[in-house]
Order: sequence, then C-alpha cells, then structure tokens
Amino acid sequence: MTYELYYWPGIQGRGEFVRLALEEGGADYVDKAREPEAEGGGVAALQGILSGEEVERPPFAPPFLKAGRRVIGQTANILLFLGGRLGLAPRDESGKLWTHQLQLTIADFVDEIHDTHHPIAGSLYYEEQQPEAKRRAEAFLEERVPKFLGYFESVLGRNPARRGGLVGPKLTYADLSMAQVIAGLGYAFPRRAGAAVKAHPRLQALHERVFARPRIARYVASDRRLPFNDHGVFRHYDELDR
Repeated sequence: MTYELYYWPGIQGRGEFVRLALEEGGADYVDKAREPEAEGGGVAALQGILSGEEVERPPFAPPFLKAGRRVIGQTANILLFLGGRLGLAPRDESGKLWTHQLQLTIADFVDEIHDTHHPIAGSLYYEEQQPEAKRRAEAFLEERVPKFLGYFESVLGRNPARRGGLVGPKLTYADLSMAQVIAGLGYAFPRRAGAAVKAHPRLQALHERVFARPRIARYVASDRRLPFNDHGVFRHYDELDR
C-alpha cells in the first residue's frame, strides 16, 4: 500500500512524528502537501479532505493519513494504526495500549512546547503575545520540562532490556517520537532544555540511537527531511531561552 500523508508544507510540525514512523518502517508513502497542486498535491489537496467534500468522515486538522479508503486523523491515532503494520509496536494488546499511552503523553508534552510561543491564541503573531510567552516559557522550562523528562527517563530505567527503548527490547513509534521531541527541544531551547536533557542520560542516549539508525540517518540527510524553522511547533526565540 502507498500511504498518503497530509500536513502543512514547509514545516515539520506534528506531521514529522508520522514521517519518522513511515521512514523507519520502510513504508511507501507520498507527502501530498509537498507535491505540486497541478499534480493533485499542495494545500488544495489537504483542504479538499478537510472540507468533508471528499470523505465521509473528515479529520478536524492535519496531520492525517490516507490508507486506501481510510482517512485517519490525530498523530497518536495514526501511529496506533501504523504501529503494528510497520513493526513499530508490540503485538499484544497490553503492549499496544502502553505504547499508545506513552504517545498520548508525548502529545501533551508537544502541546505545552507549542504554547510557550503561542500562549494566548494561535491566530495571533508571536510578537503580539511576547510578554505572555516569556512568562509561559519560564514556567515551562522551570517546572514542566523536568517533570516530563523525569517521567520518560524513569520509564526507560524500568525497561529490563539492555539498550531497550520505552517499550520492551524493540524500537517503537514512541521511541521515534521521543527522539524527535529531544531534537526539537534542542532547537527551541538549546541553552536551558539542552542542559535539562544532559541531566537525563537515558533519554539522551535514546535520541542518539534513533537518529543513528540507518533509515532515519538517510532520511535526515535527504531533502525529504524539512529543517526546523520558526513556523512550526518547535521555534527558537533567544529571549525565551534565557
């Protein structure tokens, strides 16, 4: 099956969590929003599905994945769907639920990262909410980053498998997503979050292992991997990292 991934062009955003799974799983996929509109891609393709005119059960927002006739929305839900098909989740129900639970917690973390630069409204520019962003980022870095990183560090520590990830001895989509979060924090808050990550050696090692994997390394070196920039979830503003 050739999967079709729909996300906003020009940014990694939440779509990157799905891309990493597709790349590591060796899936055949098309990043539709990055294709020319003349060839059925671009924002027009994305909005055609969001409008509800092309599918019976339209998603609320991207990312969403088209798999045959199915259209699956929500990052964690897409990864739940792909996990077993790409060998990136346990086969037993308990393991599947645990992996999904971790992914949902990662989604909470990502939402809080986003809100450091847009604490009031996504419809406002960063410059229109800069004082609030400064306060939000300070609380996030001081209180929330240690709490989230400490939790995931402890999950890694409970895994008896040597060099295992968050779930058992084999790599899962939750490991890929966690590595992406660590990378994003390093871009957005290189000084303060970078120091926090160094205080959690298991997470740092997980990040290094994931991005050293052959398929992920090839993906990162290719033009398929969009760079971090200040239009996505992870944004660097120097004044927020002091």
